[in-house]
Amino acid sequence: MTVGDAIGDRTFMAQTKTAPTSPTKRPPRTLAGTIPVTADASRAQALALYESALRLMQAGKYEEARVAFDKMLASSPGDLADRIRMYINACLQQAAKGKNTFTTTEEHYDYAVSLLNDGHYEDARDHFKSILQTNDKADYAFYGLAVLASMTGDSHTCLEHLTEAIRQNPRNRIQARADSDFQDMADDPRFTELLYPEVM
Repeated sequence: MTVGDAIGDRTFMAQTKTAPTSPTKRPPRTLAGTIPVTADASRAQALALYESALRLMQAGKYEEARVAFDKMLASSPGDLADRIRMYINACLQQAAKGKNTFTTTEEHYDYAVSLLNDGHYEDARDHFKSILQTNDKADYAFYGLAVLASMTGDSHTCLEHLTEAIRQNPRNRIQARADSDFQDMADDPRFTELLYPEVM
C-alpha cells in the first residue's frame, strides 16, 4: 500500500461515514525484511547506553566510558560496533595520557595487566615494555609479556620472555605452573622443559 492509497482509504471512509477500524501497527520493513519489535527495543536500549557512554567521555571520565563501551560491544547492532571500537581506542589513549605518571612501577604494572585482561593487547604490550625501559630488572614485566604472547599465540616470544622472568626470579617458574593463561603452551615440550627442568 502506498501513501496515496492510505490517503484515499481515509477519504473514502470519511465520505461514507463508516467508522474506521483501528489499524494494527505493522513492524517496519527493511531490505532485509521485517524488523521484529524486540529488535527495535534492543536497538533503543543500545542507543541509550551508547549516548550515556558518550556523555561520560565528554565529561572526561575516560575509564568509565571505556568500561561502558566494552560492555555494549558484544551485543551492539553492527552499525554501532565500529564506532564503539573507535571510541574505546580514543578512551584508552586519553586515559593513558592522564596516567603517564605512575606513582610506582607496580601501579604501572597493574594498569598494564588491566589492559591485558580487557583484551587490549597492543596497549598492554606498550606498557610492559615501558616498565622495562625504566627498570630492566622488572621480572614481572617479562612475565606479563610472556602471558600476553601466550594469549596471542606467539609461543616463541612467550618462551623468551618467560625464560627471562624465571632467570631474574625463579619463583616465576612456580607461578607459571599454576597459571591458566599459559594453557595454550601446555603441549609445547619447550614449555614443559622450562617449567619442570628437574624431570627432563
